[in-house]
Amino acid sequence: MKNLAILPLAASLLAVAACNSQPDKPQVIDTNPDPMASQLANAAPVELPPAIKADKTMRCKDGSLVYVTFFQGDKQAVVRTEKDGAATTLKGPEAGKPLIAEGGWSMTGSTSEVMVTRPGKAAVSCHS
Repeated sequence: MKNLAILPLAASLLAVAACNSQPDKPQVIDTNPDPMASQLANAAPVELPPAIKADKTMRCKDGSLVYVTFFQGDKQAVVRTEKDGAATTLKGPEAGKPLIAEGGWSMTGSTSEVMVTRPGKAAVSCHS
């Protein structure tokens, strides 16, 4: 008797399972193609900005402070003469070469000691 009661239940489950015999596949309909697709495919690769290597406050021999943010690759640094002052971005062509910016800025050195030339002032050694 128990076997007879299970038979209609199994048949109905089999019928329901067979209703959707095709796997669910998302349909992608492109009604608005990208007009710049070919230009983007042929575009030159984009170089990401460098990551921050170190952020240092440095005391200079003349008693002043400089706030320097060093970037990976050693081809860029940001210098401030005041903690929340205007930032000056110094760049160099290669690692190890002087970093320069318009107005007379120049900097050489590492994250522990630098030689900074500010506009209108002589070069001064600074260390962290």
